[in-house]
Amino acid sequence: MTSIDALRAQLNDLMPALRADLEDLVRIPSVSADPARAGEVRRSAEKTRELFAAEGFDAEVVTAYEGGAPAVIAHKAGPAGAPTVLLYAHHDVQPENDHAEWNTPPFEPTEVGDRLYGRGSADDKAGIVAHLAAIRLLGDDLPVGVTLFIEGEEETGSESLPALLEQNAARLRADVIVIADSGNWDIGVPALTTSLRGLVRVDVEVRTLTHAVHSGMWGGLAPDALMTISRLIASLHDDAGNLVVEGLVGGPAADVDYPEERLRAESGAIPGLQWIGSGSAVERLWTKPALSVTGLDAPKVDGASNTLVPAARAKLSLRVAPSDTTANALECLTRHLEKHVPWGAELTVTLVDAGEATQIEASGPAYDVAREAFRQAWDGTEPVDMGVGGSIPFIAEFLGAFPEASVLVTGVEDPDTRAHGANEGLHLAEFERVCIAEALLLRGLGDR
Repeated sequence: MTSIDALRAQLNDLMPALRADLEDLVRIPSVSADPARAGEVRRSAEKTRELFAAEGFDAEVVTAYEGGAPAVIAHKAGPAGAPTVLLYAHHDVQPENDHAEWNTPPFEPTEVGDRLYGRGSADDKAGIVAHLAAIRLLGDDLPVGVTLFIEGEEETGSESLPALLEQNAARLRADVIVIADSGNWDIGVPALTTSLRGLVRVDVEVRTLTHAVHSGMWGGLAPDALMTISRLIASLHDDAGNLVVEGLVGGPAADVDYPEERLRAESGAIPGLQWIGSGSAVERLWTKPALSVTGLDAPKVDGASNTLVPAARAKLSLRVAPSDTTANALECLTRHLEKHVPWGAELTVTLVDAGEATQIEASGPAYDVAREAFRQAWDGTEPVDMGVGGSIPFIAEFLGAFPEASVLVTGVEDPDTRAHGANEGLHLAEFERVCIAEALLLRGLGDR
């Protein structure tokens, strides 16, 4: 039996217990955005600590300051002179929102077909259990020192992460950092994530009147706020859907084919929908800025009075290209809004949050070992270097805190994981490949 076959057989024996551990974690509604569930976030951290303490790790729950979300730091030494590998994941999850949109209960893990459904089943409690699986596969003969850092507020912007990294710098310092919070190119095709867009979110308010007035008395002379904010939002794109905010930076993307049928299936596009913007699909998704309107405060249609609305607000989500900075993006967006607000309306732009983009030069020994581990775990399939249109701002924090470390961004998700949405699900066969790949990665780093 070859080494890879032996690992697969061993994982097959371990999988029932690993599944049980994952399902126990999914049952904990550790929604960090909900203050009423702070106790559940704490319970999730304690459960995570227990899992790694049972494997012989020196594990504890830590917070950066009073009110900070609980994280887990655990360590187990490797052979003398061996490198140290930091394994990252997060135990907090997104809100489940409307239960009626779920086909199965969001916090009761349910296997349907080839997936395990539940909030956190993939993002990112499966990342925790993938780390656990690799450690159990390697047993007492860990070829490297392993440090676990399992965060508890990734889904709310990692506010206390910089303080946690600073306070625990000596404990977290590593030669290689594996961040299991991304995904693979497709089911059956592994990937390293090498670029992510940044994020700038702002609330924009326009005011045209001090109070609502009768539309018959004043319509045709005074502009209402909904008309005004609609024109302002429309100024952000040209007729083809290209973003026209001056000064934003974009760049080329990897030469990766994203088939049209996959784009339509994975996006949920309605039949006949036309894509917006220009350039290749992966450029528009990964390496060019993009702006979406994600919220709008306005009276409901049902019951709306026949008056001119005096003020309106919108939330704008600007994805920042990997070659840009959030400071530049915010300045450019604000300048555009100030220039294009119509009819002398009052404009207020309020920064909600921001996170830097990430660009990783994925070359060197650690990346070579990772790619070989992926090839073996996926039966010879060549891994893809891919970008991600979304943002994981904490990666920039790790790159800044540990500039000498090789940072590998991996994960368990696939194009139909539906992270953050209803019916989030983990593809179970892909999860097993991820577990095998991480064990091979740790073994390969030890050999190096």
